[in-house]
Amino acid sequence: MIKLNHELIEFKKFPNGETHLNGQQLLDSWNLLGDNNKVEFKYESDADLIQLMLVKRFLDETTNKETVLYISYMPYSRMDRRVGTDVFTLKYVCDFINSLKFDSVYVVESHSDVTLALLDNCYALETGRKLFELVSEKIGFDKEKDYIFYPDAGAQKRYGKLGIPNELVGFKKRNTETGKIDSLQVVGNIEPGRKVVILDDLSSYGGTFIASAEKLKELGAGDIFLAVTHCEDSIFKGKIPGSDLITKVFTTDSIINESKHEKVEIISSLGWMQKEENELTEVA
Repeated sequence: MIKLNHELIEFKKFPNGETHLNGQQLLDSWNLLGDNNKVEFKYESDADLIQLMLVKRFLDETTNKETVLYISYMPYSRMDRRVGTDVFTLKYVCDFINSLKFDSVYVVESHSDVTLALLDNCYALETGRKLFELVSEKIGFDKEKDYIFYPDAGAQKRYGKLGIPNELVGFKKRNTETGKIDSLQVVGNIEPGRKVVILDDLSSYGGTFIASAEKLKELGAGDIFLAVTHCEDSIFKGKIPGSDLITKVFTTDSIINESKHEKVEIISSLGWMQKEENELTEVA
């Protein structure tokens, strides 16, 4: 899905499947704002990358304004290195976006620093703090008594400056061939019955969070909540919806558009990507 200056761009297809774009809607949209063109990119399929190219090339030919790209979730973030014979897909996708020569690129909650290093003129939008604050209000989180859990050292590094005194950290060993978790250890103790919020940036089927919740319950946790910025549709096919281990999941609409289970609540991220530049982390 692509928006130009907050207006949704509609794409059609020719009979053979080729993408058809009417440039008039782009002209109507870019005339709405005076400073620059803001392109919002929400990945839903690889077709979106071709659509992004068409939009940017047309803007290059019809306006001399700067064009800014906002990426709600960077596609192929997991493929951030070469492992065995697996292709370093993230690098190739970043190369493609770089070839379009956006004046600035803003990435919401990048899964790893590799994305930020590979994209030109890149700024990081760290929205985990905002998500945690919204979730805290919804569940009545007591910052002095309740707990926050980071599933791994990466999450702790990303969110460890939230100022929550009661922190727990997980250390997991994953089978690189199957992707399944072989073991998970939780470092820290819990006052029995207290709430715990699991905070992370990305969820697929939710296996890591189920394994984490099992360990947290063994330590005496009360209600366990999951706050995750990016959540794939596959979470509804995992164990979380049918399990009593996690009371509620909170995520944004950076990937999925609607919830298919009452346990999963989507918090609109409208406006999160439009930040003042002095609030951003530049990665040049």
